[in-house]
Amino acid sequence: MDVRFIKFILTPNRAAPVHLHKTQNTPEGGNNAGHTVVVDGKEYDFHLLPSGIINPKSVSLIGNGVVIHLPGLFEEGDKNEKKGLKGWEKRLIVSDRAHLVFDFHQVVDGLQETERQAQEGKNIGTTKKGIGPAYSSKASRTGLRVCDLLGDFKDFSARFKNLVRQYQSMYPSLTVDVEDQLKKLKEYSERLRPMVRDGVYYMYEALHGPPKKILVEGANAALLDIDFGTYPFVTSSNCTVGGACTGLGIPPLNIGDVFGVAKAYTTRVGIGAFPTEQLNAVGELLQTRGHEVGVTTGRKRRCGWLDLVIVRYAHMINGFTAIALTKLDILDVLDEIKVGVAYKLNGKRIPHFPANMDVLQKVEVEYETFPGWKTDTSAARKWNDLPAKAQNYIRFIENHIGVPIKWVGVGKSRECMIQMF
Repeated sequence: MDVRFIKFILTPNRAAPVHLHKTQNTPEGGNNAGHTVVVDGKEYDFHLLPSGIINPKSVSLIGNGVVIHLPGLFEEGDKNEKKGLKGWEKRLIVSDRAHLVFDFHQVVDGLQETERQAQEGKNIGTTKKGIGPAYSSKASRTGLRVCDLLGDFKDFSARFKNLVRQYQSMYPSLTVDVEDQLKKLKEYSERLRPMVRDGVYYMYEALHGPPKKILVEGANAALLDIDFGTYPFVTSSNCTVGGACTGLGIPPLNIGDVFGVAKAYTTRVGIGAFPTEQLNAVGELLQTRGHEVGVTTGRKRRCGWLDLVIVRYAHMINGFTAIALTKLDILDVLDEIKVGVAYKLNGKRIPHFPANMDVLQKVEVEYETFPGWKTDTSAARKWNDLPAKAQNYIRFIENHIGVPIKWVGVGKSRECMIQMF
């Protein structure tokens, strides 16, 4: 579903210290999701900036598949700089083909949600960061890109005004101070200019030049993918593995390992079907112990038992070579732990993850139940430190989805990540 379900990391088979990242949110997307990263006791929140920006020896790339809100990008950078993130502007590259999110896209995002609520009695639950409207502009070929902003500003201004008029014709209540917006965009363009490169050529040189380690970081998860997710309660881009190719301009041939990231339980922000959701004390405990609050919106995440139907489905699409299972320690206090292993409809197992959300709302979940280990795992640093019952839980997940679990997380910091092999 989103940050809560599955993320993926891809590492083309090379070696040396370059961290290439396409976007904060997915290999596509924008600042509508976030990653909290803890390094040396400092906690950073990233939305558009790649997590690898922390590493002073790495180079971070925001790729062409991202839609970029420039005020948000610089606000995020400045905020993290106050926490100790030095020199980030010198380590960041922005693709000249990336599309721009404007302030009015964000206003329109809110207007669309209000319309849905009024007309259909429900909304999608977007972050109102303008991501959907910006991708709509892109798809309708009226969007503006980074290269347009840095080109002839007179031409950019004319196209910007046309785009505003188009949206005002659809939303008469939309007011935009065009001249003020253009003035700010001109100022942002000069700060952005030193960072901008041709992303396709940059990636090609990185892949075919001296050996480098290349990591592509995704944020929104498989079940938020515009094609494969719980449509229409999804994001507006492809956050499955194919998005890494289209969002960076790299061939499928160059993708090596694909690492899935799943919590030891399931969470979801906002509206949409959630078969294993626990609207009870268990759900509240997971939300509280797991500090399950959206990094971008501050909304509480809905919580439930781990849904292996979803994890298997994500594996079908992404082809994981290994999985990182995080937040195992959140389950430490439970007497028993359940895992969803199959869906039933009208009493019969269904062999697939339903495309239709009305069907997904009606499924009955078949569970396997495990005894809780009732032991604090947060100090575990190797496999043998984990209780036998926790080991059994992990091995069951691994065997059920047919993908090895390479890492197990028992806390926030990187020291709390147990590497299995």
